Amino acid sequence: MRPTLALTVSLALSSFAVCAPLVPAAYAAGASDTDQERAARWQEIAKSIFGDRKIEPTDTLVTLDTPKRAEDAALVPITLSMPERDKIKSVSLVIDDNPAPYAAKFEFGPAADTRELKLRVRVNNYTDMHAVVETTDGKLYEAKQFVKASGGCSAPMGMSDEEAMKGMGDMRMKFADAHPDKPVAATLMIRHPNFSGMQMNQVTREYTPARYIDKLTVSAGDQTVFTMTGDISIASNPVINFSFKPDGKPIQVAASDNQGGRWTHSFPVPSQTN
Repeated sequence: MRPTLALTVSLALSSFAVCAPLVPAAYAAGASDTDQERAARWQEIAKSIFGDRKIEPTDTLVTLDTPKRAEDAALVPITLSMPERDKIKSVSLVIDDNPAPYAAKFEFGPAADTRELKLRVRVNNYTDMHAVVETTDGKLYEAKQFVKASGGCSAPMGMSDEEAMKGMGDMRMKFADAHPDKPVAATLMIRHPNFSGMQMNQVTREYTPARYIDKLTVSAGDQTVFTMTGDISIASNPVINFSFKPDGKPIQVAASDNQGGRWTHSFPVPSQTN
């Protein structure tokens, strides 16, 4: 699946090269597109990512919760719910009208609990979002939501690039109370600007090159919780809420970005309480 993500990056950078004249036109088209036009665009995107595999709608295997109108297009919160853990192999998040539509793919390991996964993304246009799960028997199912937002991929961070990159790779993790034989909810926070390649440096008036976390692996002891393959649509300073099955060993996090940055961190899991 990685070649497809690489393709979306090239599409994003192509948009970046001409983003100044294209952004207003894209916004107008996105706000006024018909349902039929959106459906046709999704069919084209789905074919580029999943080939000719059939994708069936579902309201049980995965649900996608998003704000109908985003307060901040650069920090749009989304929640993916997949209650039937034993059936889920992976989930892909697609933001149809972003310059790089394939936002992220989460592949789940034996330590994962998929009932709720939260993250924040950039949304560049009025758009459909799709969450596509692959089940353990190799079938694909999708949920869809429409989100009103614009300009998230090109929104400046409000600070210099140097300031945005300070402490890059620093991580923190918070845990909810742990109870015997129950999954533990955790919040992972990573310091990283996730530059999209479409943001203009407010001092130099030049575009900041894309630099984003492209792979993130979280493990509980010797077992994988999830591996995320990411792209420019993940918001700056990523925050990911997830749940896992503890085994008493520390949580291990390994992150890398598209410019060769690599970071690792280990977090002790709190003791279980009755």
